[in-house]
Amino acid sequence: MDENPAQIPGRIKELREVMEISAMDMAADIHVPLETYEKYESGEQDIPISVLYNIAVRLGTDVTVLMTGEDPRMDSAAVCRKGKGVRVERYPGYEFSSLAYNFRGRTMEPLLVLLDSSRPPAAQVSHSGQEFNYVVEGRVKVTVGRAEYVLEAGDSVYFDASLPHSQSAVNGSAQFITIIQE
Repeated sequence: MDENPAQIPGRIKELREVMEISAMDMAADIHVPLETYEKYESGEQDIPISVLYNIAVRLGTDVTVLMTGEDPRMDSAAVCRKGKGVRVERYPGYEFSSLAYNFRGRTMEPLLVLLDSSRPPAAQVSHSGQEFNYVVEGRVKVTVGRAEYVLEAGDSVYFDASLPHSQSAVNGSAQFITIIQE
């Protein structure tokens, strides 16, 4: 399994070309401007996780194939051991690890997210669906729309992911689990 996030754009381009889908049609199908899509595919711009899901749907594959180059194998349960999640770099300022990458047909994406307050804060994003964040360690400032919430270990927030939102570590590093349902 190739867990190198830099390989994702190449996998997308290869699958798109095999399926004989033009970049223009792909961009239109996933509702992004052609110029943005081309930057995703060239690796010049990070692909938001929600867009990665839309691309996987359009290509008729599982997002795991795009992330790892392999099909997910599990139908009933998929265990992810500590430190063994598949790393997904989708937004500057965040380090994501997919915790359910090996489960076929999943309808939500649980991710372990690492933040460090020494890094520039991430820009707000929005995507379809809902999102749940649970702080594992440290303190995390979660901004949803204009509201800000400072959460500590054991705290959580559930919100409409179509609202602009971001998370940042407060004074040091922090970890939280996010569950995204499209």
